[in-house]
Amino acid sequence: MKVAVFSSKPYDEEHLTSANTETGLELTFLEPQLTAQTVALTKGFDIVCCFVNDVIDTAVAAQLQENGVKLVAMRCAGFNNVDLDACAKHNLPVARVPEYSPNAVAEHAAALILDLNRNIHRAFSRIRENDYSLSGLMGFDLYGKTVAIVGGGRIGQSIIRIMKGFGCRVICFDPMPSEALVETGVELVSLEQVWAESDIISLHCPLVRSTYHIINSNTLSQMKKGVMLINTSRGGLIDTPAIIKALKNGQVGYLGLDVYEEEANLFFENYSNQVLQDDIFARLTTFKNVVITGHQAFFTHEALQAIAEVTLNNILHFDKGELDKMCLVKT
Repeated sequence: MKVAVFSSKPYDEEHLTSANTETGLELTFLEPQLTAQTVALTKGFDIVCCFVNDVIDTAVAAQLQENGVKLVAMRCAGFNNVDLDACAKHNLPVARVPEYSPNAVAEHAAALILDLNRNIHRAFSRIRENDYSLSGLMGFDLYGKTVAIVGGGRIGQSIIRIMKGFGCRVICFDPMPSEALVETGVELVSLEQVWAESDIISLHCPLVRSTYHIINSNTLSQMKKGVMLINTSRGGLIDTPAIIKALKNGQVGYLGLDVYEEEANLFFENYSNQVLQDDIFARLTTFKNVVITGHQAFFTHEALQAIAEVTLNNILHFDKGELDKMCLVKT
């Protein structure tokens, strides 16, 4: 089967090629994102393999079907960039990688917490400037602080274990807590308790209609003044103008982001020789108590290997008609 791999980078090619040594799939790696402007490139392919910033909307789904594409294989867990109704209408099953390395994302969230708390990013810059002063770098003991996890899936469970290791009181909101989540011994609470009681809030939930802008001016106003917010999930969970206002008035004391609502035209590319056009993102970068990474929480050798293997297995099961063995997205 012929597979068009969109938004591909050298590391994608390396890991997918390595995992493909015995499958016989024909992988063609394409640098552009899949959009209405690039969907013509899919002609002659059986499958498209997509990532977080590829756009599979109504127009793209229709063109994919017309071009003979039979499957959308996402090499990521999220699928908020896919119009599932349009794909169903055009007979395009959508597969994904629901689990690859929950520890990778959880550990990155913990790294953001530690960096923000102890001002590692600021200390690093000072040392390079021959400045060894400590003023403005004071942090706080994590021990005994209340850390809230919003979303108790595999990643949420991993960060729960990590933060318990620091001696934190860990609470969690999940609308449908699993047995595995309960077995962590975490304290399950309501969202209202999350907002009111937490010193640190880390988001690990999918971006769906009910979680879109779950962090907004109303929920921010219910939080402790100076709260730390961490988002390694999806950018659309946070209303960015509202968070900027909360940073300015001190309601939010620390913000760690690995994702951004309008990241599609920013992340994964090198724009160092260009002027930043996104004024809202530019404003975020001016705060000393904000740390932003470019959607790299997943970026470990173990995670990329797992993503490649699950993605190719989804394709192979599809080719054999073994739909029950695929990680299909339910519409």
